[in-house]
Amino acid sequence: MILDENTIAPDFSLVDQNGNLHQLSDYKGKNIVLYFYPKDDTSGCTTEACAFRDDYEEYKKAGVEILGVSPDPQKSHEKFATKYDLPFTLLADTDHSVCEKYGVWGKKQMYGKEYFGVLRTTFLINGEGKIVKVFKNVKPNGHSTQVLAALKE
Repeated sequence: MILDENTIAPDFSLVDQNGNLHQLSDYKGKNIVLYFYPKDDTSGCTTEACAFRDDYEEYKKAGVEILGVSPDPQKSHEKFATKYDLPFTLLADTDHSVCEKYGVWGKKQMYGKEYFGVLRTTFLINGEGKIVKVFKNVKPNGHSTQVLAALKE
């Protein structure tokens, strides 16, 4: 079950693309875009990440940190961030425990086969750690624009 708005975002500790450990609690007092995506360097995930990259200055001006999370390992994140010049943090949830905490690890279907994976979801988290907006079933095209609009509300 995907976490709802007005709940406290569960804390976590994950390694980023550079091997540095991040905890959500490290960002207390800051607004966060926490977005979960299935896989580095795939078409939809690249579209989504590059849109966040292209709008990054607007997020910075708004005082918002962007954290991307997928089950890919740190080295994969490092290659992905380098290849597309991504200026924000990508976190490696290799055992998908954080995905499970947030309710975004679930059954998917592709080409008639069922499997478990990341349900593309974005959470806006305020400085007190409360989830203020949830974007479910995210479509990569135009998603960053949606998130920026929500931040201005």
